[in-house]
Amino acid sequence: MRQTVTVDIINEKAINLLMDMERLELISLRKNWDDTSAANKGNVGKYKGGMQKQSIELVDKQLDELRGGWE
Repeated sequence: MRQTVTVDIINEKAINLLMDMERLELISLRKNWDDTSAANKGNVGKYKGGMQKQSIELVDKQLDELRGGWE
């Protein structure tokens, strides 16, 4: 039997318990525990770093090019 469950950690001791359970091959952990701040920010953490900062002029130029493709 295999189920997926999402857990909100409210005490750091729980992480150690989960890791112990994984070592005993009772569960399998998928979460990267070093990235707790991203998990607390919801979907923002998933996309952080996905775009590079660009000047407004470059963004306007790219938008004009995209709009031109629709005409």
